Amino acid sequence: MSPRHSASRPTHAGRTAPAPPAVSVGLVVAICLVAANLRTTLTGVGTLLPEIERGSGLTSSWGGLLSTLPLLTFAATSPLVARASHRWGGARLLVASLGVLAVGTVVRSLPSVVCLFAGTVILSAAIAFGNVLLPALIRRSVPARRIQGVSALYVTVMGLMAAVSSGISAPLAHTVPGSWHTALAWGVVFTVAAFLAWLPRMRGDRPQASTGGTHSPVPWRSRLAWQVTFFMGLQSLAFYTAVAWLPSILIDRGTSSTTAGWTLFYYQVVSLASSSLLPLLTRGRHDQRWTAAGASVLVAGGYTVLVAAPGLPVVACTLLGLGGGASLVLALTFQSQRAGSPGEAAALAGMAQSIGYLVAAAGPLLLGILHDVTHSWTLPLAALAVLGVATAVAGHGAGQDRHVGRPVN
Repeated sequence: MSPRHSASRPTHAGRTAPAPPAVSVGLVVAICLVAANLRTTLTGVGTLLPEIERGSGLTSSWGGLLSTLPLLTFAATSPLVARASHRWGGARLLVASLGVLAVGTVVRSLPSVVCLFAGTVILSAAIAFGNVLLPALIRRSVPARRIQGVSALYVTVMGLMAAVSSGISAPLAHTVPGSWHTALAWGVVFTVAAFLAWLPRMRGDRPQASTGGTHSPVPWRSRLAWQVTFFMGLQSLAFYTAVAWLPSILIDRGTSSTTAGWTLFYYQVVSLASSSLLPLLTRGRHDQRWTAAGASVLVAGGYTVLVAAPGLPVVACTLLGLGGGASLVLALTFQSQRAGSPGEAAALAGMAQSIGYLVAAAGPLLLGILHDVTHSWTLPLAALAVLGVATAVAGHGAGQDRHVGRPVN
């Protein structure tokens, strides 16, 4: 009988560990509060970037670096999480990272360019810990049959807060004292709420190192782990590139900045709907190969429409949102489902997110370089469509119903 259907599952030491208990409302709320913090402090920067550049004297190049810095920080920090979690305990480490996130958010909002960049690095490192820890905690605390549903719920909350942050950051900057400085810090209220929700859960958390648990190594030799990693990276590249450049693409084609902003909002709303509906459409299916491939093809189709029919941005954003929302849920779910234990989930998530976000960081930068060289968006968008096909190949492999551990042939 597979671990997915058994009442218990073997550990690395040969012992039998009980299956996760039923999902409590309190646990789901705590997970969603963490999810509310994983993009909120990042997506508002894009809409505030013109005001940040004017107010701080930054050039466009430095503004681009500010947008890319979180992804580079994710890539550098994610590999550290699994070992730290093994030593200190997942819940304890999550609480600490939430505290650091609050500090980083406040530091970034201070009236100093140094604080702007330093705070961005601090809060991005904290978010990287949350990104890796949450799939591992879900793998430990949620029954296997509920993992995709819980993952979809937290992705929905994460996407909702990202869309809200994109929409309200600029109006906040025009109405609150402190202008864009204050607007950068509004999400700290959710950080404090998540911190308080997870504090009681530290009580039963024990470091694996002190309980004889085995630290799971990063599965570098697993073909499946690499497929999960590249699927994570390429779907993230598609999302962060759209968030960074879609308004500019539409404005260059004659759309007003207001309409471009609402089009980006629409894209994120469709993505939310897709991520919410996916568990209902795939309930009971453990093999997700064609679901992941199909979602990636939709993203490729969206970028193709932007190239071939630039007058149909709503159609393009519908395809991008439908495919992107489903791909994100699957990418995060695979980091839990494709692992045989919480320790393996942390190791796989660390690998997928460190390399994955490094891949994603290249997207906005390379798109800008291609646009500067060609003075057109045609080649950059065509390149994204081709990468969508590559994402489908990676997703087809990552969707296999098995666990990591087999070496690459």
